[in-house]
Amino acid sequence: MIGIFDSGVGGLTVVREIFRRLPEYKIVYFGDTARTPYGNKSKEAIIKYAKEDAEFLLSKGAKIIIIACNTVSAVATDFLKEKIKAPVFEVITPAVAEAIKLTARKKIGIIGTRATIQSKGYENLIKKDSPEAKVISQACPLLVPLVEEGWLDDSETKRIVKRYLQPLKNSQIDTLILGCTHYPALKEIIRHRAGKKVKIVDSAEEVVKDLEIFLKNNEKVEKSLEKGSDHKFYVSDITPQLPKIAEKLLGKTVKLEAVSLDR
Repeated sequence: MIGIFDSGVGGLTVVREIFRRLPEYKIVYFGDTARTPYGNKSKEAIIKYAKEDAEFLLSKGAKIIIIACNTVSAVATDFLKEKIKAPVFEVITPAVAEAIKLTARKKIGIIGTRATIQSKGYENLIKKDSPEAKVISQACPLLVPLVEEGWLDDSETKRIVKRYLQPLKNSQIDTLILGCTHYPALKEIIRHRAGKKVKIVDSAEEVVKDLEIFLKNNEKVEKSLEKGSDHKFYVSDITPQLPKIAEKLLGKTVKLEAVSLDR
C-alpha cells in the first residue's frame, strides 16, 4: 500500500490526487487530528510525531511513505529517511522544482505554517537551484485550523487569506507555492486574492507527479504495492465535522477509523 500521513485532514488533498493519477493502488492514510497543527510545535515534537506516524503506516502494510505535511517535510525528512527502509517522499522538493519552472520574473511567494516558514526549507532550496530568485515567505498559522473546522468558504476565511497575501501582492510575486497540503482546500480563495496573473503551485499535486515517475522507473517497488479500492483511513481523533470535511476534500464518503498512537 501507499502510506500517507499528515497532521490532520490536509493530506487528503494528496490522496485525492493519487485517486486521480494512480487510482489502481491501495492507500493507507493517517491524519494526526488529535495533535494538529504541527506547524506550531517544536522541532523535537515534530520529529517524534513524524516517527510515530510513519511507523504506524508501516505496521499497516505501507511500502512507500508520503509525508503529506510541509512542516514534517521541512523538519523531519532526513530523519525519516535514515530511520525507515521504505522509500520516503516529501512535498517541498517537487513544489520548488515546479515553481522555478513556472516563474517568469523570479519572484516566488511561499505560504505555510510557522514551522515550515521558519525552517527556510523552501527558501533555501529555491536559492540553491535559482540563486537569482527573490523569495517572499509568509507564515499563515490560522489557515490549518480553519480548514480543520471546515470553514472553507466563510467570509472570515476570505478576510484572513486576504490579509496574509497582502505582503506577497505588494512584492509583486508571479508564482505562489501552497506550502501546506491543507491549503489546496482554499485554493480558489487564494487564487482570487493572489490575482489572476499569479501561478499557483500545489505541493500535493507535485509530490504525486514525482511518485508516478518513481513507480514507472522502479518496477520492484511498484510490484510490491497492493492494488484495489479497499483504502484505509485512520485518524487520532474524530470530531463531529471531520467526516464532512473529508467528504468535501475527497469528493466521496470514506470510513474514518480512530486510533491512538500513545506510547
